[in-house]
Amino acid sequence: MMLKVSGLIRDGASEFIRKEYTYLAVFCFFFSILIYFAVDFPVTSGYTQYLPYTTVAFYIGALTSMLCGWIGMRVAVYTNVRTTWCCNTSISDGFHVAFKGGKVLGFALVGLAILILQILIIWYRSAILPLKISEEEKEITKEVRALFEVIAGYGLGGSTVALFGRVGGGIYTKAADVGADLAGKVCEGLEEDSPENPGTIADNVGDNVGDIAGMGADLFGSLAESTCAALVISAHSIQILET
Repeated sequence: MMLKVSGLIRDGASEFIRKEYTYLAVFCFFFSILIYFAVDFPVTSGYTQYLPYTTVAFYIGALTSMLCGWIGMRVAVYTNVRTTWCCNTSISDGFHVAFKGGKVLGFALVGLAILILQILIIWYRSAILPLKISEEEKEITKEVRALFEVIAGYGLGGSTVALFGRVGGGIYTKAADVGADLAGKVCEGLEEDSPENPGTIADNVGDNVGDIAGMGADLFGSLAESTCAALVISAHSIQILET
């Protein structure tokens, strides 16, 4: 019975994520056009002129945030049923399973965010920064500042997906929760999360896509934003100190 319910919740969460990310991909496409004409075109630097560096970073950040939300949802679905099973015999065992699942989620998302950001920095550094060592130091500092400014699009993409993930998943889970309570507890007198109420499946799907998938994207967005902000501030600080 537990495996059957878990399978229904997993299928429902996967379908919701697929639909949500489809609409998010369309939104990110049109929003990236705005970013390109507002930020990338035209760019005064000779190394980055007319090249969509910020737009590409925005796309990569959005895709990474979607991946983090999907990983978070999958980890949560598989961990929840195992935690419930372990809690039948020992609360301590259930806590350890849930704690280990949370560690897998946290380390995977943070590690993935830092890895992709580092790859993006290495890629953009070879494209933006001058290759000649004889260039003046002030010019190199200017290009470093431009490098970190365009990489800031990485954090913007992550935050955009995280915003819609939290809001969309939150609205769904609250609507499903209220609907299940009205249909089951109020109208039929069923207990909360009763197996006789099919609305509880939607309620649990909402908990996964809102609290877990949305939180995974939000965790990535917060990390990417803070890291990109630190890079931009440090680059500007170097230029101020030199002047």
